[in-house]
This record gives sequence, structure tokens and C-alpha cells, in this order.
Amino acid sequence: MKKIFIYFAFSAVVLSSCSKEHLGETNIDPTAGTIADTDPNFLLTSGQLGYANTGYTQLLYPSTMMQGLASTFSYYGNGDKYINTDGTIGYHARTWNEGYTALSRLNQALIIAKAQDSVKFHNVIQIVKINQVFLFQRITDTYGDVPFSQALMAESGLVRPVYDKQQAIYTAMLNQLETAILALNPTGVTATGDVYYKGNVDKWKKAGYSLMLRLAMRLTKVDAATAKTWTEKAYAGGLMASNDDNAVFIPDGGADDTRNASFGALTVGDDFKQVRWSKTMINFLKATSDPRLSAIAEISEPGLVNNGNTTLVGDNTASRQVGLPNGYDLGSGATNIENEPNYPGATGTGNNSAPLGGYSRPRVAVYIQASAPIVTLSYAETEFLLAEAAFRGWTVGGTAAEHYTKALTASLSGLSQLSTAATISSSTVETYVAAHPLIAGQELKMINEQYWANENATFSFIESWANWKRSGYPVLTPVVYTGNVTNGVIPRRMIYPSTEATSNGTNYLSAVSSLTGGDLLTSRVWWDATN
Repeated sequence: MKKIFIYFAFSAVVLSSCSKEHLGETNIDPTAGTIADTDPNFLLTSGQLGYANTGYTQLLYPSTMMQGLASTFSYYGNGDKYINTDGTIGYHARTWNEGYTALSRLNQALIIAKAQDSVKFHNVIQIVKINQVFLFQRITDTYGDVPFSQALMAESGLVRPVYDKQQAIYTAMLNQLETAILALNPTGVTATGDVYYKGNVDKWKKAGYSLMLRLAMRLTKVDAATAKTWTEKAYAGGLMASNDDNAVFIPDGGADDTRNASFGALTVGDDFKQVRWSKTMINFLKATSDPRLSAIAEISEPGLVNNGNTTLVGDNTASRQVGLPNGYDLGSGATNIENEPNYPGATGTGNNSAPLGGYSRPRVAVYIQASAPIVTLSYAETEFLLAEAAFRGWTVGGTAAEHYTKALTASLSGLSQLSTAATISSSTVETYVAAHPLIAGQELKMINEQYWANENATFSFIESWANWKRSGYPVLTPVVYTGNVTNGVIPRRMIYPSTEATSNGTNYLSAVSSLTGGDLLTSRVWWDATN
């Protein structure tokens, strides 16, 4: 199916029956089911999968733009070097297409739940509405003005929706989120399709308010007063209190469409051999002997054959880890990685030589697993944001230093949720955190650098990118690569899908006119309008 009007509700998708055998699997046969016999819980599951399981959507741009990862392989050049490669136009549209597809499923869950029994499915409805905010925030943060108020209305004949202003979208999202949180009913019927918390209403209230905090803090550059109001409201409502409250999605590794999408991407032959942790990320961890280094990184066994074996674990000794600089390739020119001054050399010999074998890759036992857990919202993230809010003098209980300590502790100890292989002992965590307190005069820098490191380590690169745009930290040195399309500037947004100019031209042009510089990677969304 072509994804031209992907942000609309499709009856063929919606009125289909779904199988619990696979997470989020939806049969698109329009004769397979009706509103009366479709369980909205199945569509809730599918919508959550659409948000959590990003794979290439975040790997090809945010992961390398944020210098969490680096790669010499062709299509990673989009984010690693800001160049256009085969498929670039499609990569620009991935967040849009996947986001509105997931939203259409959640919207149909609402329609079906209300039509069947709004009392029975009361909590399903509220959880769906919270999940819609997750998706709409990602879409508008990525592109700017987008369809919101008139989105998902194709069934009623509205196939060319207006692009709402991002400021209006944020106002609506915050209000919708608050309404849904307050409406959650602890004594109501459990939402069985909820993969995150198995319908636990208390957990969803904490997650909802933590999402509210994320939305509120996104506004600090453009509307600090509103950011303060909603941040304090989120804190008063009750936020995540430990890593046990983290929103963790466990994929079904038994099917291609429900397995961890990053696993699917990184086990492609060239991806696995050429995607590495960035020098920026590895050096950041090495600078303070951060124990996360051994938890997330490893050097592959020597040789090209071993370097391509997706099941062969490597050496995670901290002292051996070396990050790959962004902006290099395996070509014949000056940017060939072998010309980099600190190139560690290939491993293996002759035809069994691995040019990137000396660089650190994401650990196989942690990230290269079909059912690897996906963290989409965390207690660590929440506490880092509270640390910044406290530094700004807002009423969020405790000092910036206290929240920072909680955040850093949670960031290190929370890695065990990705895999037991990434577990850092409690004594090691305590010792490290005690030795690295928040330093007066460096608060914003330290808080947001650690936020960046936390999101990178959990493969939450889209959020890493968004918070970097908001905070300006860490200060990253852009790549200047021949043929880049941004004049050596790290992208601030994605370009609208190319189909929008023809399928919804008038509204598309109106949205583009509000972007300084036009529909470019370097233009800025509303909340990112100032430095």
C-alpha cells in the first residue's frame, strides 16, 4: 500500500481482525473483521509497537547525527556525513509514515472501543490517548507544523488536512495528556493489549506525568513560563520513582515484523561490520572511567569472518574500547578511515582483514538480539529533566544536585533492563556516582551531556537528538564532508515527505512558508527557533 495518505484512518486496516500470536500484527484483509468483533486491545498493541520499534528510522539519521554511533557504510552517510544517498527521500519520510500508521491504528482502537463498550474499554481509551501523544510529539518534533486537528479523518472524507502550528499542537497535547491521566480508573477493566505495563493504571499515571514533563521541558527555549507551569504540574501529579517504572517494550523476536527492528537492521551484513560506537560517545565515557563503557561496547574477535559473525561476542574490556570518528568511509580518498591519525589498524590479515575491527561496536549480547527490550521513557530521563528544572528554580522537590545523583544512578543501573549482560553492580554504581557529583557552574552542561549519554546507551537516539536541539549539549563538532547538503551543519529537522507537495500541496506550502529557509534539514521547528 502506498503511504501517500498515511496519516489518515484506513478502514481496510482498522476493521481487520488481529492475532495475539504476534505483537502488533494486523491483517489488512477488509473482510476479516468488523467493529463488533475486533478487540481494540490488539490495535493498542500495534500502535505501541509502531512507536517503540524504530530501527532504521533512528539509526540512519539521529544515531549518527548525535555521534552516538558512526559508520563508514553508504546509507548511514545521511546522518553521519549529512549527504544524500540512495533512498534519502524515503528516509526523510520514515518518522512521518510510521508515526501516522501507528496513530491510525490507535485511532481505530478508540473508535472500536467507544462503539463496543466505552465503560468496559475505559482504560484502553485513556492509554490509547496517552500513546497518541507519544507519537504526535515525535512527529512534530521531527518536522515542525504537521497535521494534528484534522489528521486521521479520511473516513469522513477529509484527505487533505491542514498542518497545525507546532505551538498549538503542544498546547493540545499537554491538555489531552492531562485529561487522559486524570481519567484513568484504577478499578476499571484492565487494558490487556498494553505491552508496557500490562494495563497497570498506577504505572500509566507515572508514565503520563513523566511524558508531560518531557513535553514541558521541550519548551524551555521558546516559552519558559509555560514550561515551568507544566513541569511543576507534572511533578505534583507524580512521576516515575524508580527504574521499575520505565516504559520498556519487549518485542516478539519470533516474527520479522515484531522483532526488535534495530536487531533487524544491524544484522544486515554491511551494517554489522560497519556500524560502531562513535569516538565522541566512547571518549565521553572513557574520560571519567564510566562503567557503562564495558556494559555497552565490545571489540570484535580479529578478522573479517569474525567481524561479520552476528552471534560471536567480543571483548568488552574498558581499556580496549576505541570509538569510530564520524565522517569517514572506506573509499580511496582522504576520508578513508585508514587516513585518520588515530586509526588503530585493521584486525586479521590478507583476505580475512577487517578494516573496522579495532573499533568498538554495540555489544552483541545487549543490542543484537531479536527480542532485545526497547526503553521508550525512563526514570533516568525524568530525573535529568527534574535536575534542570530545579537548577532553573522551579518547584520540583529537591535540588539540582539531588536529582542529578538520582538520574545518574538510574542511568547506570537501568542498563540491566536491556540485558543482564549489561548489569553494573550496585557498589560500582554507588562509587562512580559519589565520585562524579554535579559541579556548580556546569549544571546545564553536565545534566544534558548525561541525558545524551543515557539516551544513546539505550538506543533512544530520536530523543537524544530532540534534547540536544533544545539544550545545545553536548557541544558537538559537525562533520564537514565533501558533497554534504547542510553546509556542514548538523540537521535540525527532517524534510517533509515528498508526496505531500502533490497530495496535500496547499497545506504543505503553508507549512513550508513558516519555516525559516524553507523545507530544509537545517530549518528549525518552533520550539527550536532560538540558539
